[in-house]
Amino acid sequence: TRARACRTSAGWRSDTCKSSRCSARARSVGLPSARCRGEEVSRARRQMTPKADGIAFALNAAPASLLAGAGADLAADPVFSRAPDDWARIKDAPRLTEACCELLREIQIADETGDRRTIHIPAERPLTVFVDKRELVTLMTLGAMPELLVLGYLCNQRLIASAAELESITVDWEVGAAAVKTRAGLADLEEKTAHRVVTTGCGQGTVFGDLMTQVDALTLPSARIARIRQSLLYRMLETMRGQRSIHRKAGSVHGCALFQGDVAVDARVADGRGPDQGQGLGQSLGQGPGAGSAGAMLMFVEDVGRHNAIDTITGWMALHGIHGADKVFYTTGRLTSEMVMKAAQIGVPIIVSRNGVTAMGHEMAQKLGMTLFGRAANRHFLCYTGFERFDAEPEPQRPPVRVVVG
Repeated sequence: TRARACRTSAGWRSDTCKSSRCSARARSVGLPSARCRGEEVSRARRQMTPKADGIAFALNAAPASLLAGAGADLAADPVFSRAPDDWARIKDAPRLTEACCELLREIQIADETGDRRTIHIPAERPLTVFVDKRELVTLMTLGAMPELLVLGYLCNQRLIASAAELESITVDWEVGAAAVKTRAGLADLEEKTAHRVVTTGCGQGTVFGDLMTQVDALTLPSARIARIRQSLLYRMLETMRGQRSIHRKAGSVHGCALFQGDVAVDARVADGRGPDQGQGLGQSLGQGPGAGSAGAMLMFVEDVGRHNAIDTITGWMALHGIHGADKVFYTTGRLTSEMVMKAAQIGVPIIVSRNGVTAMGHEMAQKLGMTLFGRAANRHFLCYTGFERFDAEPEPQRPPVRVVVG
């Protein structure tokens, strides 16, 4: 029978083998078991990407070929086709696979008039995460950037302090699993994952341990050095309004983006914890493509849940050693305590949302000194907290139009 793939010293490749090799393949990537389904996966979908320094990197976006069925507008989007080498990776970065899958699926529907037609819907799927062969959690995801999602999840749960603690992340959609291999194991993993809090995230997000009680330990840059002008906010909203997206094609997903802020912040004064604490971010302030251009979109991702989207951005930042102090985070989802906490953990002091804010999210942002913008669309917004960071540039009010009848 034909196996999906066999692992060799050169990486993944399509091959033929006996069924007994499937189990060996699963063990080689850190999974407890696997099944041969009698199919072949092309070399391009499974092959690792070796670099001169021996590190393999994941693409920052889904290949255009997988988006072709969703329409030419998505396939041509520069964000989806961003080259993987735009940003330098941190030293000792983990090896990442490039596990690809369909983002959209076609179905037949009947509308209120009785007409039948074909539409697209997001292809949600489960991804079970194994850390050193131990099952940790199952994430429901669109699957656009699964390796970065897993990396960001581990960072935001504070199970790792730096991406360099991991040797590799291998995602295999045939078994719906991500195998994480650490360099020296994770300390106190049992204790850290013993207590779970089910959050308001789509698909029921999970927070391990007492992360929600650690707000006082987080420090954001002061309002003197991390600010946002009204004109910059408008520029970001205009960028998001023109962004081609899966949501426009099929709906049912959340989007998150990371923007370059107004000022390049000095890492020595940006974060009271220091640039190398927390998730190991903060090693490239003001560096990288677009980093010096205020309002530039650095990263955009969509997923079935807003918590997955911010985890993916966290993973991207951790992989490249990017600090959040001079960045602005955008989300289409509501600003709950979980979203505020995750943004604070990556050092981002300003959040913009198309949606609103919850009472707990508002309270947490006030404690952190974070600036929250909600109901932000076109040229309208509400600033809920952190007014001291906001440089208002109000537009002149138009005089009311007087209508004379008769």
